[in-house]
Amino acid sequence: MLDANVKGQLKAYFERITQPVELVASLDDGAKSQEMLALLQDIVSVTDKITLVRRDDDPRKPSFAINRAGTDIGVRFAGLPMGHEFNSLILALLQVGGHPPKESPEVIEQVKALDGDYRFETYFSLSCQNCPDVVQALNLMSALNPRIKHVAIDGALFQAEVEQRQIMAVPSIFLNGEPFGQGRMGLEQILAKLDTGAAARDAEKIAKKDAFDVLVIGGGPAGSAAAIYAARKGIRTGVAAERFGGQVLDTMAIENFISVSHTEGPKLATALEQHVKDYDVDIMNLQRAEKLVPASAPGGLHEVVLANGASLKAKTVILSTGARWRQMNVPGENEYRNKGVAYCPHCDGPLFKGKRVAVIGGGNSGVEAAIDLAGIVAHVTLIEFDSVLRADAVLQRKLNSLPNVTVLTSAQTTEVNGDGAKVNGLTYKDRNSGAVHRIDLEGIFVQIGLVPNTEWLKGTVALSPRGEIEVDARGATSVPGVFAAGDATTVPYKQIIIAMGEGSKAALSAFDFLIRSVPVEPAVAA
Repeated sequence: MLDANVKGQLKAYFERITQPVELVASLDDGAKSQEMLALLQDIVSVTDKITLVRRDDDPRKPSFAINRAGTDIGVRFAGLPMGHEFNSLILALLQVGGHPPKESPEVIEQVKALDGDYRFETYFSLSCQNCPDVVQALNLMSALNPRIKHVAIDGALFQAEVEQRQIMAVPSIFLNGEPFGQGRMGLEQILAKLDTGAAARDAEKIAKKDAFDVLVIGGGPAGSAAAIYAARKGIRTGVAAERFGGQVLDTMAIENFISVSHTEGPKLATALEQHVKDYDVDIMNLQRAEKLVPASAPGGLHEVVLANGASLKAKTVILSTGARWRQMNVPGENEYRNKGVAYCPHCDGPLFKGKRVAVIGGGNSGVEAAIDLAGIVAHVTLIEFDSVLRADAVLQRKLNSLPNVTVLTSAQTTEVNGDGAKVNGLTYKDRNSGAVHRIDLEGIFVQIGLVPNTEWLKGTVALSPRGEIEVDARGATSVPGVFAAGDATTVPYKQIIIAMGEGSKAALSAFDFLIRSVPVEPAVAA
């Protein structure tokens, strides 16, 4: 199943295994079980540190456990961990095999200190770029703490479970049989939910920090670029981000990042964070800003109040809070979010195999989503408010060639219908005739653009009617010493490469502001 090149790479990786690993397969006579068996046999063929046994004793078939021989340490995959999850498989083998993780000693000790028995189940899809973060985090926790167990389940392969648990979005996480979380979650986020004292400890640490020369709010492309450019000036730089990587984490294929012909959002986000960490930057992840208090006098300190109650102070601030998916704001949308209403066709599309869905939005994102979904679902109805689609002509030609797609223009979605548990339809109004229609379907994918994450700044910095931060050619806002960059600003064309350039410019502008207004003290190495 694995070619010679991949086997050669695995052989090199598995040299890092320090403790024997046992693969325990639970299979039946199906085709997927035969594929799994072939995969496992290929793995054990490249190293004598991993052995394979077949027990067929787990109710989920096909599945296999990765156990540290002679211990209670182990994880399980129910389904074939290929695609985005192949890296999860390799990491699990290494970590169960004793290879030390890259996490900080503090985080590792926090996992080991968790008191209680935790049985996690994560439902993923092989096309989901958000799922590996969750799977890898929970696998690592299982490798560090024997009281934590985790099984990663391919939702497309175990449809009966998906239907029974009414799972309509991935990743979906269950803890001890009860819903725990949905969507991308990293190790720190999971720990924050389990370790109830973590937020208070974080707030206490943050409160003790000295003022920064430059404080960046947001860790997406704009924030990362700003942090790197500021740190390279040798000044004290900090980044407070609600989730490092931002909207990039939810992006599938990236093919217009100049000099890189193809990459994926999560890979780029990881590279951004690593690049920032190459410099002396104080990264404060999982920190949501709630209030900006501008300096009361020239040369004074700006204050940013965080959701945990702590405050950060800085001589200059760069706002790069990005944007989020725009909602339809119609009855039923919030009620059925993740119960049929979805925002990521790549992640959640496989869960709607053979079903009828709608895509809301006729721009590039909406048409691309409809094309993608048409290869999975029974039928796609694309609904566009305007009288024409706004997507590129090449995309429209592809869309119109698909036999299982219906396009409705001049159609206003008015309500998401459901049975109390999940979506079963959609109501729209024909804007030409005024007639109201209902479509029976099981899923609705919303693709109507972005909303800037700036609500917390109202009344502090000047915002456009659309809520974007107004900036000048240098990235300066209406508040002296406060700059902004990226998708949260009035700069047109919300693109990764533009955000990076704007972040770099904002950092240079902040440095220029500092040297012209207040003394700059060199950063002291930690």
